[in-house]
Order: sequence, then C-alpha cells, then structure tokens
Amino acid sequence: GTLLNLSVSDHGRSDSLLLSWDEPEGGVVGYSFALSSLRPDKILQNKSIGPNSTNFWFHGLTPGTSYKIDMTATLACMGITSQTVIGQTSPSAVHNLSLSSDGSSAVLHASWEHASGQLDGYHLALYHSDSQILVRNASLLPNATTFLFDGLLPGSEYALKVSTLSGASQASTSIHQWTAPSIPTQLRLTPGSSTSLFASWAGAGGAAWLHLTLRNLLTQTVTKTLSAKRGLTNYTFQHLQPGTQYWLGLSAMAGPYSTMGPNATAWTYPLRPGNVTLSSVEEQSSLQAHWNIPAGERDFYLVTLQEEEDGAPTRNISVGGDSSHVTFHGLRPGKQYSVQVTAVAGPYWASEYSAAVWTKPLPPSSVSLCNQGSSSSLLARWEKAMGEAYMLVLSAVELPMKNSSLLRGVTNFTYEGLRPGTLYSFEISTVAGPYTSAPQRITNWTYPLPPEQLTLSNQGLSTSLQASWKAASAGSTGYTGALWETKAQRCVRNVTTGKSLTNVTFEDLVPGRQYTLEMVATAGPYKSPMRSATDWTYPMAPSGVTLTNTRSPLGLSAFWDKATGDVDQFHLQLYSKNLPSQRNITVGPKTQNFTFLGLAPGIQYFLKVTVLAGPYRSSSHFATEWTYPSSLANVSVQPGRRPQELHVSWVEPDGGREHLVQLSVAESLSIIRNVSVPYGVNHIDLEGLVPGSQYRVEIFSQAGPHRSSSQTVIGYTVPLPPLSLSAIPVSNSWALAVHWETPPGQRDGYLLSVHEEDSSSSARNLDVGKDSTNITLAQLAPGTCYLVEIWAVAGLYRSLPKNVTGCTVPAAPTNLSLTNPGSSSELHACWNKPPGRRDHYRVNMYSLTSQSRARVRTLPPDAQNVTWTHLEAGSRFAVQVTAVKGSFEASSENVTQWTHPLVPSNLMVSSASASTLQASWAAGEQGAEGYVVDLYDMASGGPVGHVVLNRHTRSHTFINLSPGTHYSVTVRATSGPYQATTRNLTHCTREYDAARG
Repeated sequence: GTLLNLSVSDHGRSDSLLLSWDEPEGGVVGYSFALSSLRPDKILQNKSIGPNSTNFWFHGLTPGTSYKIDMTATLACMGITSQTVIGQTSPSAVHNLSLSSDGSSAVLHASWEHASGQLDGYHLALYHSDSQILVRNASLLPNATTFLFDGLLPGSEYALKVSTLSGASQASTSIHQWTAPSIPTQLRLTPGSSTSLFASWAGAGGAAWLHLTLRNLLTQTVTKTLSAKRGLTNYTFQHLQPGTQYWLGLSAMAGPYSTMGPNATAWTYPLRPGNVTLSSVEEQSSLQAHWNIPAGERDFYLVTLQEEEDGAPTRNISVGGDSSHVTFHGLRPGKQYSVQVTAVAGPYWASEYSAAVWTKPLPPSSVSLCNQGSSSSLLARWEKAMGEAYMLVLSAVELPMKNSSLLRGVTNFTYEGLRPGTLYSFEISTVAGPYTSAPQRITNWTYPLPPEQLTLSNQGLSTSLQASWKAASAGSTGYTGALWETKAQRCVRNVTTGKSLTNVTFEDLVPGRQYTLEMVATAGPYKSPMRSATDWTYPMAPSGVTLTNTRSPLGLSAFWDKATGDVDQFHLQLYSKNLPSQRNITVGPKTQNFTFLGLAPGIQYFLKVTVLAGPYRSSSHFATEWTYPSSLANVSVQPGRRPQELHVSWVEPDGGREHLVQLSVAESLSIIRNVSVPYGVNHIDLEGLVPGSQYRVEIFSQAGPHRSSSQTVIGYTVPLPPLSLSAIPVSNSWALAVHWETPPGQRDGYLLSVHEEDSSSSARNLDVGKDSTNITLAQLAPGTCYLVEIWAVAGLYRSLPKNVTGCTVPAAPTNLSLTNPGSSSELHACWNKPPGRRDHYRVNMYSLTSQSRARVRTLPPDAQNVTWTHLEAGSRFAVQVTAVKGSFEASSENVTQWTHPLVPSNLMVSSASASTLQASWAAGEQGAEGYVVDLYDMASGGPVGHVVLNRHTRSHTFINLSPGTHYSVTVRATSGPYQATTRNLTHCTREYDAARG
C-alpha cells in the first residue's frame, strides 16, 4: 500500500496525542482510526474523518501511557492502505508540591500528591539558590510522596525540582524554601569609650541577615537599628551617651523566618566630675565639697572624704547623679582632708580629686605646768590636739617673754635656766593651716633649792620604808614630802616636818612595790625642787606552790598563789636529780601557772618559784612531782601452758619504772591480782586462775605515785573438759540423752559434735549453754551408733575433747503377719523392715496350746520373713519379732495363728441299744483344739445331732434316737478357723429289743 509517513506526538500534553500523516497520492475517501492500549491489547477509541485532513487529536488519554494507533485510509481507487504507530503521552507533574523546614535549621521536608496517570518513578534535585550548586540527587519509587533533606546549611534558600519519569519522558515542577536560621552565640557588649559600645558575636554564618537593635534603657528609646548580611561578627556603636546603660538585641533572619537571638546589656563609661573643691563652712568641724556636673548620665556620685595624714577613707556618701555638692559634718578639728568624687555608671566609674584643706583647730586640753622639783626649769604638758603645730608663750613679771613653736607630735616642753622661786604664766595655742585656736593659760612656780642626800631604804622589811636626808644648806624652814607608788604614779602618803627632823618611816606599805619619795624644802610660800629617792619594799615569797602532771601532752604544770604585794616577775627553776640539765623560766607578774612540756616520762622533778621585785627576790619552798610514765604498747594476753594460767606480754617503753600488772574478772570488774614487775621485764605468767574464765588485764607503768595505763586486753584461760560424759538412748524415742558433769572453772558454753559411725556425712554441731549438763539429741536414726564429742568453750578457746559412743534404740518391725500355708506343721511369718539399723532380729514363737518351750530364731538385720516347720498340728502359736542393737531391743506386737488340725482316725460307730449310737475315734494328744460330731438322718438327710467336744474327748454317744434307723456320722477336728473332717460313716440303731417285741 501507499506509505502515509504516519507519526504521533504529545506536543507536551499529558492527556492527548496528535497523529500526523501525508495525504496519499490519488486522493482518499476518508480515514478511520483505532486507539488501543498495549497491556492488555484493548481498543479504547474508534474514530473516522473525511478527506482533506493530515492530522487528528486523541483526547482524554492517561498521562505517561503508551498507546497503539491503527490508521486505515480508504483510497479513491477503492483501495485501502493501513499503518500502525506507537505513541506515549507525557507524564503529569506532581500536585501540591511543598517544601518546609518546620523550624529546623538543617532539614527540609518535601511532600507532594501523586501525579495522575502512569509513571516509572520520581527524580528529586535540590539546589543551593545562592551558589546554584546541586546539593542532593534522589531517585524514588512511584509510591513515594515525601522525602527528607538533612545536613543542610542554616538560614539558606534552596530550590527543589521534582520530575515525574515515564519512559524517556518527564514532567517537572519546582519550589523554593529557606531553612530556619541558626541563632548567633556568645553575644558580648563591652564599652569602648564613654560614647561607644563594641558588640561581638559568634556563629553568624547561620542567618541570611542579622538585625541589631540598640536601646537606651534610661529613656527606653531605640538608639540605633542595623541589618547586616551573613558573616558580620562585630559592630561598634558610636555617638552614645556617656554613663548610660544600653540593651542590645540580636535576631537572625532567613527568608520568611526570623528568630530572636541573645541579648546583652552594657554601660558606656561615665565622665568624671570637673573642678572638685573642698572648703570650710561656718559650722565648726564641717567641710563642703563642690563639683561641676559632667555631660552624659550616671547612676550616682560616690563622694569619699579622706584624711591626708593616713590616706584612709573617713566618710563615704552616695548622692544622686544630678547633685553638685555635699557637706560633711562632725569632722575632727585641726585635721587636713581631701575629697574624691566618683561618677558611677553600672560597673564603671570615673573619679576626680580635690586639694586638701584644714578644719579649724581646738586648743590643747589637760594643760599642766610642773616644776618637777627643779628650781630652774618648768615642764609644760598637754594632751595632743589635732593640728599642725603649737604656739607656746612663757612669761613672768619683770622678765622677758619666751615664745616657742612646736610640731604637733610634741606634748610637753621644758623651760630651762629659770629663776628659782618665781611665778610663771604659760599659754599654748594650736595651729592648723591658716587657723590658730584660742590660747589655754596656766601658772606655776619654780622651786627653791632642794634638800640633799635623800635616801629611801626597806631595811629588809616587806611593809615599811625609812627616808633620811641632809638638811638644806640655807633657806629652808621645813620639809614637805610625798610618797608615791612609782608604777601607778599615785601618792600614798604626805609628810611635813620641821627643819630639825631629817628622817621619817612609812609603815603599812605593800610588799614588793616600788615607791618614790619626793621631798622639797620650803621657804615661805615656795618649795624647793624635789629630791627623790626610790626603793622597793621586800617582796613576799609565793605560797601554795604545787606541781601537777599532764598526760596529753606529757608535761608538768606549776601552780602558785600570788602573795600579798607586787611582783615584777616570777622565776621558775625546774630540775631533776636524775638529769644533768635544768629548766629556767621567767614569767610575768600576772602569771600563776606554767606548763613544762617535752619532759622525760617517769622522772621526779623539783620546782622552786622565786618572786622578783626590783633588785630583791624571795623564794618559795620546793615542790616535787613525777611525770607520767609512758604507756605500754602491744599488750597481748594468751592462754598459758595449763588451763589455770595466762601468758601476758608487752613492748617495753622508754622512761618507765616498775610495772603493775592488774588482773580483774571481766564480768564483775573486781580486781583479783596485782603483780609488780621490774623495769626491763616484758612478760609474766599468771597462775592459779579459774579455767575457762574471761579476764581483763591492764598494765600500769609506775613512776612515783602515778600510773600510766595500757589498753585493757581481754583474755581467756582454756576451759577444762566436761566430766563423766554419757550418751544413753531414750526409750520409745530415736534420741540420745547426753549427760555430763560440770568441770571445775568457768566457760562460755559447750560445743557438742554428733557424728554417725561408719558414715561419710559431716558431723552435726550444737552450741549448748554454759549451765547445761545434759541435752537430748533428737531426730536420730534408730538403732544407730553415734560418736558424741563435747568441748567446753571460753572465748576463742576450747578444752580438750571428751567423747563417747551411744546407740539409739532400734525401731520395732511393723506389719508383722503369721500365715498358715495350709499345713498342719508349718507357719510363715513376715514383717516390714523398720527404719534405721540393728544388729539382728530375734524371732520368738510360743505355743499357746501346750506348755512346750518357746522356739527362738536369730536372723540377719535385713531379713523380713521366716518359716517354722515341725509344729504341732492343730495348735495355736504366737510370734514376736525383736530388733536387737547391742543391749537394746524393740519388739513388734504379738500375732497368733493356728496350724491345721489332723483328721481323726479309726472312726467307729456302734449301737448299744435301739435309741443310742456311739461314735469313737483315735487322735494324737496335740492334734486339734477340739472336735465337732454331727449326726444326720440318712432317710431325710437332715441333722439330728450336733455336739462340740474338747480336745481330750475321743468318743460320744447320741441318745434318744429312733430304733432301727440309719444314721450318718462325721467327726471334725477343729483348730481356730481350720478343721479336718472324717469321711461319713453310717450305722443303724437296733430294732426294738426282742423281749419287748
């Protein structure tokens, strides 16, 4: 046929196919088409069109599907031509494609609805939007509707292209999306200056944009905002307010996402205040600080006032940030101060200092003018006043004025070369900077010439001093004296005498105290400069001197009572006759005890306490004491060679003397033995003790009256073994009653061991109380011998063992039976084997019928039956089985049984009269228990007579029978339940007697 050049195309449409062809030569009448599916081969559409067309659209097809199209052209010449072509529709793209991060900075989740039609699968391609780099390729099965992209960059835009694949065709759709930004970390905000803040952060690569907001926290206004592209890690904010707190917030943005990041606060540095000054005010002891307020802000001012002399802060005052002055009250007069004003903003500050200024001074107080016994000098004294210096003026009538200037540390001044006996006026003022205080005024006289050769002596007495002097050469009308306690500077006596008296005695003074006598000569209203003499009263010796020892640490403590009076020092001398060296210690006057450490243990020491007062001393009597000896170490107490002994040993210490070994009963703590052991011996054996007793041993090292105890050690003597041990079986019980006698001495208890003989099982151990003398060992095996051992126990120690062997009573045989095997001379006995052991069985058989001797059989321990033969027929026998273990027995119950009787022999029947029949038979003496004779009427077969006879009977006569009648007679020998019957024997009674007939 004619070629049509048939072709098919989808022209990018997923539900249509366009069929195109060339019009055949010669013209056509029309075209017909058949559209079929490939699998299965099924016609889906039939179409026809007229001529003049070269293409045709098939609509309503399934996307991504292959179709077969058969085309037939009807030619004008009445011929036809056909051609077939295969075409495929394009696949459809997926629907509702979405790409979301769900807030994640590293993951994008893609989802879609299935594309309609047929498809082979999906192809996913993810691109980084900025770099256009392909990030991820994925091929998925046709049933997939989701896919997760992980490991992505935070804050980045990605493009996803999803292609539907069908054969060689594909249909794609795309979508864009951002990953959530990551939050920058380590945000820091630090001041760069008073007008700038430096912000820095880390991890800025996870956001497309960073948005920074700087807020003034004082005014709550936004100072500056800033948006920066990815990668910026710091920024400096300029032109800010000094001393102001700012808040910086940072957020990360990427596409539609915005995430709040960290925030930080910081202060700009404050500016320091200007022109700080400090000036005095009208109020006494007050200063006022002034300053200029700097630009910017601050939280407050810290105003610190400090003294210039030592630089230490005196006052700290906080005032508001708008303040410009503050006044300090109550300051010390005559002191130089400076002020520091600090502007504080958050953690930062800036300071400025003022120049130093003075407060107005006060005049000195306690001003005195003393001549000190001098006729040519005066000593001026005063208490220290605050300031720089002092101005002094000394004046007298008709004498030139003396002016002096002294530094502030001086508190006295002596005027020399003055005229004796003259009244002087003294003025003093305080100078501080430009200020001078009002003066303080005082007057005093110079002295006349003093007495000469003044002495003061104790004459070896403790409570009196004698003063003596040489009279003044001229100008003296008398003497005035004052006795002073030198140390306390307290006057205790005044004395005034005439010029002829040149000595005086002061009584009732304090022992050991230094006194000074000041003596002047008087002339009119004037007194000479003093002459003084000093001496100590003789000290009193200390009393109550004692010496006591201490154990921890090792030493001796000295104690003494302070005697009446004063003491400069105590001198302690400690020595020992056994040691070459001695201790010399000097202690203060208030000390009344002292401890000497580092002494040798166990040594006698002597102590002398001496009082020192000036050049004089007085000593106590000697006190003596011993140091504690060292305690013994490693004391060991072990049992001795015999139960009545303990062996005690120890390690000898240094510095000991003899030892006292103290032995006491542990329970009562009563001491029963004290043994002295010389130094150098390190063990002892204590004898004559109670065996098995608990003792406490304590060893004392002795030195003088003192003992040093070792640790207390507990020890035991070995107990004595129990006496007269026995193990007796308990009747009717599988047990052993163990008895023993209490041995001498003590014990904590007993240990009992029970072991079954000829058994590999372990022994059974029992603890028994110390007061027990018996115990019952229950639940033992019957008929078994046991080895019983017993020890007395004291602490960890045991006595020598005592042992005994005891056997339990055997168990009696059970279920004994005696049976008759159907014999008249045999009986068979059997029984159940009882538990436990036995030596043998003894079986006794007794005849209950005759007085014959009992028959005894001895059987092995495992036997369970026995047969007796040659027994008397028709006799009753009793059997008892006894289990025997040593001398102990256990018997079963008695059981009885009969042997079969023998059949009576030689049965004979005779009739002595018409109404009697006599039956007789022969039998042995022991053949039966008894006999039963039965008589039957032969005609009727019924019983006529029945009689039971004893074993000794051998005949019986039936009376009152019918004459001339046939009877049948049987004789049965009986033994218990058994019987033996003769054969029937018939006989006829006689007819009536002939005489009577």
